[in-house]
Amino acid sequence: MQKNLVLALLALILSIQISKPQSINRVEPLNWWVGMKNQNLQLMIYGKNIGGADVKVDYAGVKLVKINRVSNQNYLFLDLFIDETAHAGNFDIKFTFQNRNTLKYSYSLFQRKDNSSLRNGFSSKDVVYLIMPDRFANGDTLNDNVTGYADKLDRENQYGRHGGDIQGIINHLDYFNDLGVTTLWLTPVLENNQAKGSYHGYSITDYYKVDPRHGSNELYKLMIEKVHQKDLKVVMDMVFNHCGSEHWWMNDLPSEDWINVWPEYTSSNFRATVLSDPYASDYDIKKMSKGWFVSTMPDLNQENPFLANYLTQNSIWWIEFADLDGIRMDTYPFSEKKFMARWAKEVMTEYPNFNIVAEEWFNDPSWCAYWQKDANNRDGYNSEVPSIMDFPLMFTMQTAFDDESGWDKGITKLYNHLSKDFLYSNPNKLLVFADNHDESRFFRANDSISRYKLAMTFLLTTRGIPQIYYGTELLTKGLKSEGDGKLRPDFLGGWNGDNRNAFLPDGRTKKENEAWTYLQTLLKWRKGADVIQNGKLKQFVPEDNIYVYFRYNSNKTVMVILNSNKTEKVLKTDRFKEALGKYSKGLEIISNKRFDILNEIKLAPFSSAVIELIP
Repeated sequence: MQKNLVLALLALILSIQISKPQSINRVEPLNWWVGMKNQNLQLMIYGKNIGGADVKVDYAGVKLVKINRVSNQNYLFLDLFIDETAHAGNFDIKFTFQNRNTLKYSYSLFQRKDNSSLRNGFSSKDVVYLIMPDRFANGDTLNDNVTGYADKLDRENQYGRHGGDIQGIINHLDYFNDLGVTTLWLTPVLENNQAKGSYHGYSITDYYKVDPRHGSNELYKLMIEKVHQKDLKVVMDMVFNHCGSEHWWMNDLPSEDWINVWPEYTSSNFRATVLSDPYASDYDIKKMSKGWFVSTMPDLNQENPFLANYLTQNSIWWIEFADLDGIRMDTYPFSEKKFMARWAKEVMTEYPNFNIVAEEWFNDPSWCAYWQKDANNRDGYNSEVPSIMDFPLMFTMQTAFDDESGWDKGITKLYNHLSKDFLYSNPNKLLVFADNHDESRFFRANDSISRYKLAMTFLLTTRGIPQIYYGTELLTKGLKSEGDGKLRPDFLGGWNGDNRNAFLPDGRTKKENEAWTYLQTLLKWRKGADVIQNGKLKQFVPEDNIYVYFRYNSNKTVMVILNSNKTEKVLKTDRFKEALGKYSKGLEIISNKRFDILNEIKLAPFSSAVIELIP
């Protein structure tokens, strides 16, 4: 009797287990493409009790290689192989359970655009314009507040959402052409469904969804189509070190090691220098790489192989779906560095002419150089990232145009900085900038516009890929000490009801128009100046607070002069003979002034000259 009771109880338990409800809530990537160089694809399947299913795929050219089960029964990871015979189309993935219930999911393979793998990324031919979409222009007021998204419109709050969106960027594409920039870098536009302070985009809660307060996936794709029609490019800002604490998977992680977990909350030590330090302790390295950025940004564990594949495929998905021209990777050294190297290599193998720029926020070139592809690192590490951000130059520029003179003062700091370029594997692939969304604005209260002009002249004629932060062209001010929101003000004219429209000359002050026009002149000229884009650089030690350097190739030479004195100066050119060579005349591109004799050049106080040399 007792035995029969036990058997009946076991049968009941088994029947309950078998009859548990099953569902499919998510399949990511959302779709894929035929004809990829890497023919492997790993799908993440999420749904109630999906982990107990047997899986079958029956589609020509697609093979189910392995079913990966993890500790959480609500996940499966399916390894597929898509060979060269596969055609674009839909196929069913069949999930069969012990109770013989069957679920089907129709998955799509698309045809790639012609020559997708050969797309050209941004380069030193380009000038990048950095935009924080929430603060640029509100093109669609209907998405200012969205049901189910707690962080509501609050334009009076520097840390609130202000309503800028993708449509606002679309509405002002002519502005970028008029100014003369060639590439747009948008801070992240993916979903940030956090309770507050998510306007900046760096707390992602869905890696496959544009935040509805910015628009939609399709609108983002349409924006890029329109951008390309204007002969512009787009760089997507990606974040792999962390996600937002409200990411959908945080309530039901695939496995305990999906994120880096500590006995109690542990912040990163923010000491990325330990990752290149030959004497670093394991303790410091772990705290740097596995500590959390902030409490609302869980630190992702890229050593988990399923997460590593997920993030890599996410990058490739967005490149194919949206037709991207580049990636800017946020907080690059904070992620697991071996994974990041693998990620960059896989992306660049799929798209050999593409470009990735990594954020590595240091004030010393030696620490930055470690993170560029093919760096001569003692530990053999190769990040595989072609471009990195030249933060040390930004910090140098912030003080270099003050009226000081000396070996390591004033404008000589620029010379000294460039003299360290031997550290980099390719200095011409560095992203150079005077300010960005994380640091104080270059233009300061009570600054003269002459200081701004000197800086912009240098920025657009030195080596590397120049980046302009939105509003810099209009002398926008803001100190980091005042709060991050002050570095990211609304672009005047981007909102209905603004008291003026700085997108148009009539909406700018006289001083703003002077700055805008100066920058435009340099940008338009640079577009056709291959000698600046790809030419060699020769610099001379600054004397009397005057810095002279040349950009040259086999066909052309340009002489750049930066006079950082408050008084007029006469520059004698005898010591530049090796660079002047056969040239005896020149044309200054800003003023359009012709020099018939180059022996002596009169320089106005705090001024620059960009002279195309003529034999």
